[in-house]
Amino acid sequence: MSVKPDKLMDMFKELAEKMDINIVQDKGNFNGGACTINNEKYIVVNKSKPIEQQLKIMANVFNNKNLSYTYLIPALRSYIDKVTNG
Repeated sequence: MSVKPDKLMDMFKELAEKMDINIVQDKGNFNGGACTINNEKYIVVNKSKPIEQQLKIMANVFNNKNLSYTYLIPALRSYIDKVTNG
């Protein structure tokens, strides 16, 4: 069963909220990624890029987080694994 890109983005936003990570979606000359400013965690996503590219940025950022004790919806965990492990 395949999940629509918009639904995956919603799942990533919910996960970020659970983990106290702010998501910033803006336009500009950048790809996106993770950063910390004044002890606040952020994921920056370029909203002018295709949603598939935005989702890959999110998957790579969350793959670098310790998700061992965080519940992930199986479809989201599967997507992260697929993107980050090929």
